[in-house]
Amino acid sequence: MSANQACFPVAAMARVLGVSKAGFYAWLHRAPSAHAVADAALLQRVRTVHVSSRQTYGAPRVHAELRARGATHSRKRIARLMRDAGLVGASHRRGGPTTTRRDKEARPAPDLVDRNFTASGPNRLWVADITYIPTAVGFLYLAVVLDAFSRKIVGWAMANNLRAELVLDALEMAVGQRRPKDVIHHSDQGSQYTSVAFGKRCGEAGVRPSMGSVGDAYDNAMAESFFSTLEAELLSRRRFASQAEARMACFSYIEGWYNPVRLHSALGYRSPMAYEADMQSAMTHA
Repeated sequence: MSANQACFPVAAMARVLGVSKAGFYAWLHRAPSAHAVADAALLQRVRTVHVSSRQTYGAPRVHAELRARGATHSRKRIARLMRDAGLVGASHRRGGPTTTRRDKEARPAPDLVDRNFTASGPNRLWVADITYIPTAVGFLYLAVVLDAFSRKIVGWAMANNLRAELVLDALEMAVGQRRPKDVIHHSDQGSQYTSVAFGKRCGEAGVRPSMGSVGDAYDNAMAESFFSTLEAELLSRRRFASQAEARMACFSYIEGWYNPVRLHSALGYRSPMAYEADMQSAMTHA
């Protein structure tokens, strides 16, 4: 009734709904309950976290962020408030061009991972893959190298083609940033990864190539998981007018959000950089 006072007389609405005018006015001027006041205050905090997450967090991550700030509210309560306020997390896109093109003449590296994407420390296992970035002027392609220990993107590169230089540039960034010793680099059997140039650079850098089977996403599930997150939180929510705009958005997402800030459920709701810092601190003080 309160929301429709400008459209209909209160007396008419009261008759239709079977309530009294006096009862309506008494309710209208009644002070909100303590529970309602508390819900309103909590919803404001929930909105702040949701906005700061680039409107990508659902109830689990909002709950984890609030808990890290000292709140003790239940996840169910936060989920109810978000649902009532129409606050939702990111969703996923489907489909797109093929980025894995196998060179039948090339010999793939052996599978050194066998779907076991666990690592006891940084720079023990890297996973790599390529995805596409749609823009109004054609596709860009993004190659990443992800450390399985912390899920941190340690190397990445973008190009408007799928030549081997794309994955070489991503590898160069990873090697330059991490200076690994005997790290496994796991990918699919795409021609970029089976190229002579890529194999030669791995040998020079002390990187051990590993490749999964053909056409099986589970053989590179961790990289696929990152791309699913990227698609849900950025690519399905933006339309890029130019390739320069897409490059800046991906840079901002990886270096400004995913690595330093975004909470990861597999890391105890910590960001990749926070997780690495915590693990380093624990080993230092052990």
